[in-house]
Amino acid sequence: MSISRFATTGRSDKGAGAVSDTPRLDAELLMAHALGLSRNELLLRARDLLTPPDFEALLQRRLAHEPVAYIRGYQEFWDLTLAVTPATLIPRGDSETLIEAAIDYFHDREPPARVLDLGTGSGALLLAALSVFQDAEGTAIDASLDAVAVAKANAERLGFGNRARFLHRNWRDAGWVDDLGRFDLILCNPPYVETDAELAPQVHAHEPDSALFAGADGLDDYKLLIPQIPALLTPGSAAIFEIGRGQEVAVMQLAKKQGFAVQPHRDLAGIIRALSLSKPGSG
Repeated sequence: MSISRFATTGRSDKGAGAVSDTPRLDAELLMAHALGLSRNELLLRARDLLTPPDFEALLQRRLAHEPVAYIRGYQEFWDLTLAVTPATLIPRGDSETLIEAAIDYFHDREPPARVLDLGTGSGALLLAALSVFQDAEGTAIDASLDAVAVAKANAERLGFGNRARFLHRNWRDAGWVDDLGRFDLILCNPPYVETDAELAPQVHAHEPDSALFAGADGLDDYKLLIPQIPALLTPGSAAIFEIGRGQEVAVMQLAKKQGFAVQPHRDLAGIIRALSLSKPGSG
């Protein structure tokens, strides 16, 4: 099957069962992966290249709604290339809003020395933060032992192994904060999807439920985490949470009950995607 044929077969106007909103891009990424090239190299050399024998199998996996990132085994985030597996949520560009929010918060402050990533998955947020704040050290936790292994391997491969530690912990368990200490920056992309929400097949059939769903209103993990955050923060620090579309009012109310000042941050689509939490007068 050619790129053009997949672009027709997988197009987004086929209703709820559509494979992709970007079928041509998906096919180009898979072709480049099969050839061992970057997408730019593929596009520059397209007329001179032959279709590799395993390309059809990759397309069939995509037509079965398997995400491109899992087929390739990696995903770009910030300026990093991260290994991903079905044990980890696929890092999305929307989550880069948290890194931009951290840069904004610390632009006129002393940069953070200690960073905590809650629910690290592939390690995307922590490793992106360490790439920005180059004197910082980081700690990350995840409830999935497999995800911790993926994140640790990413840190080692990208040269952050001596600046990051990864712990197998679940914030739903008593004592999870024991011996963590305090941090200048906390980053968190918790589960925030409503239990009965309808998700695309490539998400609900492949990405881990534990990283997606958070009760009937999608707020369970905010309700659990936000009251515990003050004990983890140093003076002048911030905790930055990713939120789902339309959740800003509810999460802001939870944060303000704990005495936080809250700053919203919009993603490239103009949606409020992150909230920075800080204590007034502590900056």
